[in-house]
Amino acid sequence: MTSETTTLPSSEQIRRAPKVLLHDHLDGGLRPGTVVDLARETGYDGLPESDPDKLGIWFREAADSGSLERYLETFAHTCAVMQTRDALMRVAAECAEDLAADGVVYAEIRYAPEQHLEKGLSLEEVVEAVNEGFREGERRARANGHRIRVGALLTAMRHAARALEIAELANRYRDTGVVGFDIAGAEAGYPPTRHLDAFEYLKRENNHFTIHAGEAFGLPSIWQALQWCGADRLGHGVRIIDDIEVDDDGAVTLGRLASYVRDKRIPLEMCPTSNLQTGAASSYAEHPIGLLRRLQFRLTVNTDNRLMSGTSMSREFEHLVKTFRYTLDDMQWFTVNAMKSAFIPFDERLAMINDVIKPGYAELRAEWLFRQAGTTPGTSRGSDAV
Repeated sequence: MTSETTTLPSSEQIRRAPKVLLHDHLDGGLRPGTVVDLARETGYDGLPESDPDKLGIWFREAADSGSLERYLETFAHTCAVMQTRDALMRVAAECAEDLAADGVVYAEIRYAPEQHLEKGLSLEEVVEAVNEGFREGERRARANGHRIRVGALLTAMRHAARALEIAELANRYRDTGVVGFDIAGAEAGYPPTRHLDAFEYLKRENNHFTIHAGEAFGLPSIWQALQWCGADRLGHGVRIIDDIEVDDDGAVTLGRLASYVRDKRIPLEMCPTSNLQTGAASSYAEHPIGLLRRLQFRLTVNTDNRLMSGTSMSREFEHLVKTFRYTLDDMQWFTVNAMKSAFIPFDERLAMINDVIKPGYAELRAEWLFRQAGTTPGTSRGSDAV
């Protein structure tokens, strides 16, 4: 076995490694069993399957179908069962639990409050229910020996006209669990410039926001998100690859927008599996993350929609390790990038990096060294002890 092979992290190491998640949708990460339970409790009879295992398969197959209508239908089902306070609390708590069990130590979870008003909740009641659910999930995770901190991103739908209202809501709850703002939905026909009033308001309030851009529409969406709106991060941003040329000899030339994104260290919220489903990349091997990593863009690894993609942070990293031969050092690089880019105060980000992330990876490396020496931490083999 080569040294390269032995330095690749195992699935168990990947799961245990501390991870940071910046791009994950609350309504895209429910447990199939929870969808079934909530449908029964709320009287929703529109599910295509009533068996949790079969329903989970249906969600993944619908997302993989290549049909936009079927893909959007998946969210219609999850949102339909997330219309009460109890349901929102349960989904949020289980989200935090599931991420913590997967080794995620910090997460920013986004959702659109305007999509959870069908049974009479107010926008404020939606936010408070989700926040309470996240806190309960953090408590359950601690009780199970896991550590996680979850912040909420409030999302406005780009085809609607409530962006300023949701931005103001995010600002009101910024000290009680909400860490920023986002817009989501179809890029084509709904440019971020439609919501300039919301972004100008957030900038005046010194608040943080990310924008879904450069997933389906391309460079104009990225340019507008940055130059017109002033986004702190780019949701996906995968189409920045369209501004990078690689000639037959392998020489790389960055266009001005790509150079700007790299030079300004603008974080890109990459979601590899989701990008394959939406056609933004044809395979993991062809995903732009490989080239962008070599070019030292500020990249982060994310899940987007764990239910629809049948994924987790560990699975995303497993794909990247297998495809690009990434090591624990690479995983730490992505994770530190994400923590640097989080929407919490600098000193808190630094503490997470120095007190949680770096020690966690150092422990995994030490375990690998012990295994190569034929012993385990805490045992002695005479002169072989480290």
